[in-house]
Amino acid sequence: MSSLAVDSILVNDKACRVWREGSGAPLGFLAGFGGLPQWIPFLDRLAEARTVIVPSLPGFPGGLGHADLDSHLDWVLATHDALVAAGLAGADLVAASVAGALAADVAGIFPGIVKRLVLMAPFGLYDDGEPTGDPWAQKPPDQPGALCAKPEAWTAMTTLPEGGNALEWQIEGVRANEAAARFLWPLGDTRLAKRLGRITQPTLLLWGEGDRIIPPAYAGRFQAGIKGPTSTVTIPGAGHLAYLDQPEAAAKAILSFLG
Repeated sequence: MSSLAVDSILVNDKACRVWREGSGAPLGFLAGFGGLPQWIPFLDRLAEARTVIVPSLPGFPGGLGHADLDSHLDWVLATHDALVAAGLAGADLVAASVAGALAADVAGIFPGIVKRLVLMAPFGLYDDGEPTGDPWAQKPPDQPGALCAKPEAWTAMTTLPEGGNALEWQIEGVRANEAAARFLWPLGDTRLAKRLGRITQPTLLLWGEGDRIIPPAYAGRFQAGIKGPTSTVTIPGAGHLAYLDQPEAAAKAILSFLG
């Protein structure tokens, strides 16, 4: 992480953090539930092959302005604007979990923005016969196990770093939960099924085998709806946030897909 650069962009006139590390063609990453309060090993692995660019969306760690986004369209446009401002227009994009629902819409509505798309257990669909889990309903002691097959991976990411401000850290975590809930709660259904056919980019669907939030069977629903060439990879030993549970395996699958 020695080469990590930290910048700031404006999304709806509010500051959002951007991390950059590595070299090579740009690769964007939009984090899943909880955002990214700190850098993680998964990003180091990607940065061995690509220039990894990680913009924070409004309300997630490093980003402000979520209270100004009142509709799903507001969130999609903000995601589009964040990608453009971060220099990711026309680049490959990896998006996970809550951000995956937004990235899928951006890829479909603004096809020139995303070259190739990786969706890691995205929200956006809902099936009464196999309902998604509700991460907002989890009590704090149960949340790590609901999100990760290795609860310690979530704990490591969300533990206050040495020298950090405990109050600001806590507020940032609460704000991230609220931001995601503004466009997904209670069912995580953004009616994305109606728009999946707009996605024509090559797409990789990546799922943790033990995902307790978005059942792995949802990969088939996404694959059936997306118009572009689509493949699916399942990561053993991983839960909803596979990039925390199995950073090496998740990064390897993504880099293999991107070539």
